[in-house]
Amino acid sequence: MTLVQLEYIVAVDTYRSFVGAAEKCFVTQPTLSMQVQKLEEMLNVKIFDRSKQPVVPTEIGAQIIAQARVILQESHKVKEIINSQQQDIVGELRIGIIPTVAPYLLPQVISAMMEKYPDLKLLIWEYTTEDIIHHLKTGVLDCGIMATPFGDPATEELPLYYESFVTYISKNSKLYKKKNIDPDDLEEENIWLLNEGHCMRSQVLNICRTTKDNRLQGLTYNTGSVETLIRMVDRNDGATLVPELALAELTNKQLSKVRSFKSPEPVREISIVTHKNFIKKRMLNAFREEILAVIPKTMKQRKKKDVIGI
Repeated sequence: MTLVQLEYIVAVDTYRSFVGAAEKCFVTQPTLSMQVQKLEEMLNVKIFDRSKQPVVPTEIGAQIIAQARVILQESHKVKEIINSQQQDIVGELRIGIIPTVAPYLLPQVISAMMEKYPDLKLLIWEYTTEDIIHHLKTGVLDCGIMATPFGDPATEELPLYYESFVTYISKNSKLYKKKNIDPDDLEEENIWLLNEGHCMRSQVLNICRTTKDNRLQGLTYNTGSVETLIRMVDRNDGATLVPELALAELTNKQLSKVRSFKSPEPVREISIVTHKNFIKKRMLNAFREEILAVIPKTMKQRKKKDVIGI
């Protein structure tokens, strides 16, 4: 049994395809298939059910793959021990980030990371919370930036900051004249929401417990973009909730439509999340430091804030 063979079966399980796994492992499909078959012959079991598409592991195969992931993670620690003794931060960091954080946080952080750590390769994908957790468990991602607490025992959460929610209200709304908003004020307002699968949608619904989707006659609008929600309010009235960092992207005219909530303000906790066996500590610490460098001090404290669950 070799580490290469274990990497191959993990890749097939992750991508549910021998062709896809071969591409990710930078080998030909026949080479990968031959090594997987050799491992099956040595163990005298079938790891994958090849009669199904996409390919799935057998019952015993799933257990073998789970152990293979542990073995591979432990083997990678040898290289990490060596890297930890070096002055420079080098290697590859695979990051997943939710779409309602990415455009407001990453541009500044990425430019700083690229300048300070030229030998560090960042691979970044925008995913929903559910996808980030799945990819952390399967080893596709090293870390995720997402709203927490999530409470999955297979992961660890490192809080970064606490971001307030604010309301964005049409000038035609009866709430427009209010200086501050109470969540109960939104009960009768038409609220534009993100589509299913986005954790911010769940948080908004937790703030506005009785609200429903804003529906124009003949229209059901599904979006994962905060900017789109803002434009819908501008053109079609109603209201939406936006995260605090998004305010930097608004014009003065748009800022006139923003209203804060009464104290305690509802906030979302944004954290770096890793698998509990995560090993690239030096890379992660450097990434965390650059994030905290661009976050206002007021957002780093949890006091007098109401953290909204997902």
